[in-house]
Amino acid sequence: MTGASLTRTTAWNALAQHYQDIQGQHMRDWFATDANRFERFHLQAAGLNLDYSKNRITAETMKLLQQLARARDLPGQIDSMFSGEAINRSEKRPVLHTALRNFGNREVLVDGVDVMPEVRHTMQRMEEFCWKIRRNQWRGFNNQPFTDVVSIGIGGSFLGPKLASSSLKPYWDSGLNIHYLANIDGTHITEILKRLNPATTLFIVQSKSFGTQETLKNALACREWFLNNGGTEADLPKHFTAVSSNVAKALEFGIAEENIFPMWDWVGGRYSLWSAIGLPLALAIGIDNFRDMLRGAYDMDEHFRSAPIEQNMPITMALLGLWYVNFFGVNSHAILPYDHYLRSLPAHLQQLDMESNGKSVTIDGYQVDYHTGPVIWGGVGTNGQHAFHQLLHQGTHFSPCDFIMPMCSHNPIDNFHAMLVSNCLSQSQALLQGKSEEEAVAELMAAGMSKAEAIVTAPQKVIPGNRPSNTLYFPKSKPHTVGALIALYEHKVAAQGFLWGVNSFDQWGVELGKQLGSKVLSALEGEDIPQHFDGSTNGLVRAFHDMQNLL
Repeated sequence: MTGASLTRTTAWNALAQHYQDIQGQHMRDWFATDANRFERFHLQAAGLNLDYSKNRITAETMKLLQQLARARDLPGQIDSMFSGEAINRSEKRPVLHTALRNFGNREVLVDGVDVMPEVRHTMQRMEEFCWKIRRNQWRGFNNQPFTDVVSIGIGGSFLGPKLASSSLKPYWDSGLNIHYLANIDGTHITEILKRLNPATTLFIVQSKSFGTQETLKNALACREWFLNNGGTEADLPKHFTAVSSNVAKALEFGIAEENIFPMWDWVGGRYSLWSAIGLPLALAIGIDNFRDMLRGAYDMDEHFRSAPIEQNMPITMALLGLWYVNFFGVNSHAILPYDHYLRSLPAHLQQLDMESNGKSVTIDGYQVDYHTGPVIWGGVGTNGQHAFHQLLHQGTHFSPCDFIMPMCSHNPIDNFHAMLVSNCLSQSQALLQGKSEEEAVAELMAAGMSKAEAIVTAPQKVIPGNRPSNTLYFPKSKPHTVGALIALYEHKVAAQGFLWGVNSFDQWGVELGKQLGSKVLSALEGEDIPQHFDGSTNGLVRAFHDMQNLL
């Protein structure tokens, strides 16, 4: 099912008419007349709870959105993904990150071969690797146990593991410090390495090709630092491991073959947390907790592939997002975790969503005549309230929000967590209710202002409300919960891609940047000032050369 005729479907036209009917209505009135709205628009799956009652929807809205999902054969497209069809058509690959957390007995076939034995074998190798490091059976070149692990990767090899590591910090029990090195910035690598002892540091190079520019450059710099600070070529296998499909390149680097873990073409980088890319996390929290995270993702997988559309949490979130992007003209979506441990979630979801659905051509090559993926942004907890929530409440653009809230804290102090929850709930309440001019006048007069002054001042305090949000809540951020949460968003994004008819699993815009980057780098490192780029790039390259000469 493609996107070429999406806007000409009966289901789409029915939604367009319905939008005209309800766009002027206020959610405040819907809550006033429906005592069961919370229960009506509420779902549970894999330990997560979704309150989506604060959305600009009625029962009829959801019925029409669900009809669109059926018209687009969304259940069939989901089945195609799980069955191993090559739904990433531009790269002729299946999309099977779900196989990495498949706790069922079903086969997962790629070109007629069941990949599950290899997946299970890799997990067994990960378990053995973690056991040796965590129990000091594998030591550095001077026989000291490791104290630090540096994961060298970028994109999905960085954002997913970093998110999971920070989300599950209460479960770090190995005494190891985990560091993530991604940016090709001398400051980043300097700030990490200057705190480390090469004799007690383990490096994990994470690159499918073992040729990603940023990753390889950082890995070579770490190798040089190691060799210049007491390590030898013979010691490299003790201190460097890799997750890569390019075994030859990893061996050439100095990594022992038994310490090279596989990556597969049927796992995209932004979905690779569940593979050996998750090794740093497994080292920190232990393989049992790592498996529990996989189990949470698996439970969400099973929900996504089997729950009816009406009770399907990822599909519901996908449909709500489509409703705002395509009918309200919304172009952004805010992720607001009220949990310090989940502070990296917005950054991970930025890549997951924007790299997946930042497309303007359908999977069969047609230019879309509708909007696709929104800008994903956000921030953590009450910090955001004192930074960007002002725009959410009174700005000229409205951005749907996902509030994400554990109801219990790993670190209970006084009434801190109750205050945190109260902030979360009151922000979504304020977005819903707003404040009318009459309410603002009455409030100002109650504070002692004259009626004349209040009437002049009140417009500044008017808050429109009627701004939509979801609230995702759960008891506590545990491995199972974090796995389910990340998988929820993976499937939401995939479902939206299926609905829009785009390929959510390639990223050719990213590839173009890589291609051009090598040419620009040559110009920056060469002596001749280029004239073959566009005028702006030529000028910036000249500025780079000029400023080097000033130092």
